[in-house]
Amino acid sequence: MPKGAAETISHPYWPRDLSIPNYIPNDRSMSEILTFLFSASGLLLLVAWALTGQRVSGCHLSTWRRLALCWFTVCGFIHGLIEGWFSLYYTIIPADQSFLSQLWKEYAKGDSRYVIADNFTVCMETVTACLWGPFSLWVVAAFLYNRPYRFVLQLIVSLGQLYGAVLYFYTEHRDGYIHSEYNHLVYFWFYFVFMNVLWIVIPFLLIVDSWCQLSFTQALSDKTTHKHKFK
Repeated sequence: MPKGAAETISHPYWPRDLSIPNYIPNDRSMSEILTFLFSASGLLLLVAWALTGQRVSGCHLSTWRRLALCWFTVCGFIHGLIEGWFSLYYTIIPADQSFLSQLWKEYAKGDSRYVIADNFTVCMETVTACLWGPFSLWVVAAFLYNRPYRFVLQLIVSLGQLYGAVLYFYTEHRDGYIHSEYNHLVYFWFYFVFMNVLWIVIPFLLIVDSWCQLSFTQALSDKTTHKHKFK
């Protein structure tokens, strides 16, 4: 095999002829990286669950509402810190050995667009980090302080997340799923599919929830206005 060809495939990513000239392999294992990700997320879930157990305007939040706020707390962490890291350092991630860069190099085994500074991925992750990260935490605060705009904010964030996730899958579908080892149990089904389809299923449920809450409030307002009009 020619020297150039050997250099081209000296990485674990797909397609196998992808050129990543500055790539340095991770020195941390998959288990270390995933343990950090899920431990940090689990800790934030516990903190959010404890915070949402307090009374809001004299009432306790429902279990569903508390779970939704736990979701937004973890979203704030993932969008703001992890995806924020990618949006800032995407140009050096293949050669960088800091922990979050290694996290992205591990995830890129399921989607190599993250190690080639793919235009769509960079733009999508930058918008996600700058908007949906802080906005997710704003949603949590809005519910804890019973702000009147809380369901509007939930709707905006969930629509943004859903739209980004649909584009994420659709652009890769149009590329023919070439950036992952297709049907690989971990890299394709767990990394690429499962860890991203959550941002379709859960935001969709929260959009429906917002729709119902806002529609009920508008119907109540219309009914009140109608009564006052005919007094």
